[in-house]
Amino acid sequence: MSVAKQALLPSGLAKPAGVWSTVVKAKPGTMVFIAGLVATDAAGKLVGEGDIAAQTRQVCENLRTAVRAAGGELSDIMQVNVFARDVKPGAFAQIHAVRREFFPTDPPASTMVEVTRLVDERYLIEINAVAVI
Repeated sequence: MSVAKQALLPSGLAKPAGVWSTVVKAKPGTMVFIAGLVATDAAGKLVGEGDIAAQTRQVCENLRTAVRAAGGELSDIMQVNVFARDVKPGAFAQIHAVRREFFPTDPPASTMVEVTRLVDERYLIEINAVAVI
């Protein structure tokens, strides 16, 4: 059962340029904290080496698996923090094209930062999340 979630765009703030909500309001529920996930399959093998879209897709699949393990769905994710090796316009657009597939309406609040390296130099993106179920 999904918790009630409402995406808000406060007056005086610009509309997001990508797939995120500026403010997300959730009704009471159980908070679930999902650690940073990278583009590995269930066996721990990297998926999509060198391909930001493929890695983003695998990370989003991993987010879905994680939130379902806690009894929720992607729509229950209220906030994500995205750590990407490249956030230039081309990479940014690819990341958000994939995110739009997984969060088609009322996307979570989001912060994205460019980092010089993740735990494994082959990883291009890592995302952690907070859900309310």
